[in-house]
Amino acid sequence: MISFQATDDELAFVAVAKEFAKDRIRVQARESEQVEKVNEDLIEEANELGFLALELPEDWDGLELPLITQTQIMKALSYGDLGIVQGFTGAGDAASLFRLLFEHPGLQQVKDDNLTQGDSTTILVDLSDTEKPLGSTVSVQKDGNSYLVNGKTEPIRLAQYADTCVLFAKDQDGSPVILLLNDDWTVEDGDYRLGLLAAGIGKLTFEDVRVPESSVLATGTKAALIMKKVQTRNYIIHAAKQNGLMEAALDYATEYTAGRKAFGQEIAKFQGVSFKIAKMAIETRIVNHLTWEAALKADEDSAMAHGLALRAIHRAHKGVRFVTDAAVQLLGGHGFIQEFPVEKWMRDAQAQVALYGRERDYLTQRGAEILSGQVEVPVE
Repeated sequence: MISFQATDDELAFVAVAKEFAKDRIRVQARESEQVEKVNEDLIEEANELGFLALELPEDWDGLELPLITQTQIMKALSYGDLGIVQGFTGAGDAASLFRLLFEHPGLQQVKDDNLTQGDSTTILVDLSDTEKPLGSTVSVQKDGNSYLVNGKTEPIRLAQYADTCVLFAKDQDGSPVILLLNDDWTVEDGDYRLGLLAAGIGKLTFEDVRVPESSVLATGTKAALIMKKVQTRNYIIHAAKQNGLMEAALDYATEYTAGRKAFGQEIAKFQGVSFKIAKMAIETRIVNHLTWEAALKADEDSAMAHGLALRAIHRAHKGVRFVTDAAVQLLGGHGFIQEFPVEKWMRDAQAQVALYGRERDYLTQRGAEILSGQVEVPVE
């Protein structure tokens, strides 16, 4: 039986995250969007509180927390503002790789930078699924013991701030490979007006970048296994972030409709409004449950974790778009005015989904797993 009962330490950490989200993150959301960068003092505060080191290994002075704890903390932080959370610099989506390969000699410089500077930023470019990166033209060619990388990526979070890049790819023979690149690219900022404007989104261009053998982190079956584990953890973490945004939009819309009147009564009492709020609440709770279940299985290193993570991120993608769009609708004309946060949240939700894959791809992967014999609901 799955237990969702949080420990005292988890509750205390989540409480700190909620307070930080309310008092520090939410109030800076618009300013960060306008300047298209998160305030450096806010990043430093988040770092000092440990929020940028939740997934990093203890050997790198990280907290190396269980994923179930991280989901609660990331959900609480994103309740403040997803755009700012996605703009926090640091290990980013590569943190899970560092957790798995923290002793790899090829990562020594990244480890040293993390320990001595504390402000280095790594991005993860995942090209391992050839159907996912629709805008990518990147090719990886094995050349002796090294690799040549060419082409342009799809938009990547934190691309404008990155010092290092971890590349998940397949070479010309279709063999999985994980490469570490060190500032060997140019960044195309682009015109990303939709949302997550403070997240440093950009496209990376590689021109005959040679990756030496010392920077090849894994190949073949080992690389494929590591990729799958990193993807699993990232899907769960991002589902939790999106769930935090969903809860913020739900709470804001609920409070707004309960306080506004039309025809002599609160608009929340009209059937159409109450139905919409109920559907938003149900969707938010479903995503929360699926995310927690996947996190618990990932912490157990269960073979089911990847499939459950796909299910969680798929529903989170659908849910975050529905809930934020519904919040805008419930505010009527006010929903499109910048004095109210819901229009920003709707744009952030759309940008988040664009950055982290299409629901159809997740369904295809999950369906393939089920057809191969992995049951959806295990028999106790």
